[in-house]
Amino acid sequence: MPHISLKGKVVISGEILAVTGLHIGGATGGLDIGGVDLPVLRHPHTQEPYIPGSSLRGKLRSLLDRHIPTQLNQSIGQVTIHSCKRPQDYAQCVVCKIFGLPGECDFAEPARLIVRDVHLSLDSLQILRSKKAGLPFTEVKTEVAIHRITSAATPRQHERVPSGSVFAPCEMVFGIYSLNGDNYEADLPLLRQISNALELLEDDYLGGQGSRGSGKVKFRNLTLMLKSRQYYEDSTTPPVILGANLTVTDLRSADYTAQIKQVLGG
Repeated sequence: MPHISLKGKVVISGEILAVTGLHIGGATGGLDIGGVDLPVLRHPHTQEPYIPGSSLRGKLRSLLDRHIPTQLNQSIGQVTIHSCKRPQDYAQCVVCKIFGLPGECDFAEPARLIVRDVHLSLDSLQILRSKKAGLPFTEVKTEVAIHRITSAATPRQHERVPSGSVFAPCEMVFGIYSLNGDNYEADLPLLRQISNALELLEDDYLGGQGSRGSGKVKFRNLTLMLKSRQYYEDSTTPPVILGANLTVTDLRSADYTAQIKQVLGG
């Protein structure tokens, strides 16, 4: 049986700014919101739009799949992702180490990255509540599809969280492990790949309708906090702030390896 030892966790927290309107689609059958063709996903209790951790995590994985690049060999519904099939491939694979493998794989290790749901900040909620746009917290964007031969127009509406809205706090947790007695330092380069994925996302889009203007986001006021194994065992051990008030560019340009090794030791 493999031996797994947690060495620490790096918590990446901050804000997500919707630079353009953001559409993360919800179910069309369960919401009565005035005939909008494509509604946004809303929290079932508060009806407030939010960014599911699965959507953010899936987009980051997809961007790294294309950036590394990897072989897309695993079908999940209508999409295809990369998933290592052999232990020797996994040993060299950045994507599968960060995001994990199906549980039935006998060589699977813990996924390094956890991504939380992200809700609208209190300030953005207050601003959006004060606007009377016909829908709670959102706007409606109308698009027109033109038939290429007859020129007939077919309008449709989709719902978006308006530009300028802020989702916070955003939180991602990166686990650092020692496996089978190996040094944990092999996990540290993966942290840089996460910062690469965040910048790739800033230059891409989140959610739907991205090729038509929606979904541009920016990560702001990022903080990196390291919680060592000792932190979880001893209540008097404080977490260590590796960096604060950072942009994604700051994350990519800095090397936190020495700081992490100093805290975690051998």
